[in-house]
Amino acid sequence: MKVSIGIAANCNSQWRRTMEDTHVYLHDFGGVSGQTYMAVFDGHAGKFAAEWCRDNFHDILATEMKTSPDAPIPEILNATFLRADEQLTRESQISSTRSGCTAVVALLREESDADGLHKMLYVANVGDARAVLRHGESAIRLTYDHKGSDPLETERVTARGGFVHGNRVNGILAVTRSLGDYPMKDYIVGAPFTSAIRLGSEDSLLVVACDGLWDVTTDQKATDIATQHDTDASAAAQALLDDALANYSTDNITVLVARLNI
Repeated sequence: MKVSIGIAANCNSQWRRTMEDTHVYLHDFGGVSGQTYMAVFDGHAGKFAAEWCRDNFHDILATEMKTSPDAPIPEILNATFLRADEQLTRESQISSTRSGCTAVVALLREESDADGLHKMLYVANVGDARAVLRHGESAIRLTYDHKGSDPLETERVTARGGFVHGNRVNGILAVTRSLGDYPMKDYIVGAPFTSAIRLGSEDSLLVVACDGLWDVTTDQKATDIATQHDTDASAAAQALLDDALANYSTDNITVLVARLNI
């Protein structure tokens, strides 16, 4: 499956002293021709967790895929997130860091069945990093924002003995799911939301980004902007970043755009 990927990232130094976002994209992932891996990790309380995920998450995913070649990809992604969270928690304790990160991971690949060969997109996330698909003229969100403002997530946190105050878990974290954050692991879990979609001719591009973008734009506006540069994924990613800065984003910003119909 051929894709063209553009990336734009900015520390946003007017508001942030350090860059705690990381990102990865790998073509022919796992040695499979046409299989593409994309990920954004948005760190908090330091960059340790985001950098660890940048360096290790894809290896854990590749191992899970080789170990369970017949398992559905959403199950593999779920297992990968849980294993990564477990390993990162252990490494964080050794390194005495409280760092954590939100994560959004996308896997593009071709699969065959009785109907022939199909382009498939699989997405998983924890926290408020997001992936949005452009389908025709519409935007389709493929992720779920795990925030303290969400009633279902608040109920889950409370059931585990925590509390939400000011839309923050135990008055501290705005997200209710992440990788790392080991001191709050009783309440902040690493289990992801997953989605799968068979891509068609109307699916033109995918936007994968951290909340530095999504805090100041809508899914629809983001894909509208990206579509204005539908022949140049790098220009599309940069246009989204520039728009976020123009709309006073106060966070690190990382944007990946994948052109799908090439």
